[in-house]
Amino acid sequence: MYARQLRRLAEHVGHIIGGFPPGDPATVPTITQMLSAYADALMPWATATAKKMVEDVNQRDLAGWKTVSADLSKGLQREVQGADVGETMRRLMAEQVTLIQSIPIEAARRVHDLTIKGLEDSTRGKEIQREIMRSGEVTKSRAVLIARTEVSRTASNLTQARAQAIGSTHYIWRTSGDSTVRPDHKILNGKIFAWNDPPVADEHSGARANPGGIYNCRCFAEPIIEE
Repeated sequence: MYARQLRRLAEHVGHIIGGFPPGDPATVPTITQMLSAYADALMPWATATAKKMVEDVNQRDLAGWKTVSADLSKGLQREVQGADVGETMRRLMAEQVTLIQSIPIEAARRVHDLTIKGLEDSTRGKEIQREIMRSGEVTKSRAVLIARTEVSRTASNLTQARAQAIGSTHYIWRTSGDSTVRPDHKILNGKIFAWNDPPVADEHSGARANPGGIYNCRCFAEPIIEE
């Protein structure tokens, strides 16, 4: 649902850009102004959409804890259900709103950069114009990537918040176990890490993250809870 909503937003951005002749420097300020105003106008919708996503993921996370609650003591069950994840949810919602508003802003920046490139290299004018006309498609791809990544990252953060609330300090990295698992994460599978000291999850960039905390990651953390 989150991906579908962000795709619709990307389509609107594509329609705005598509209404102008590609590669014309005179239109860039207008496009930028319109998309910037659109980003500002998105605030109420972005807030409601982010809130719905975070709340849905939170309910799924809590349900996941409940399915294994038979293995926990009664006291621990109460701690899990009463864990205060409000601050984590507020932070995640604020981050989602910023990301949603960045979709039209990034699209405007892309049109600007491509138009400048067209002025600097007139021999690639036609090719650059085609790239500008693909702005809606590129924006939609970015929107889908944001949705996939952020739903997983939200789940990861909420699982961590509840685990740490009951004293968990470490977790076991688990992959989805299929053929599309990235090589970096196959190496991490089954290994133990501290919540506050995530491993390198992308060898290329050196980015560190817990499971689900990096783009397109479908891995998850299995919390280690002391006896």
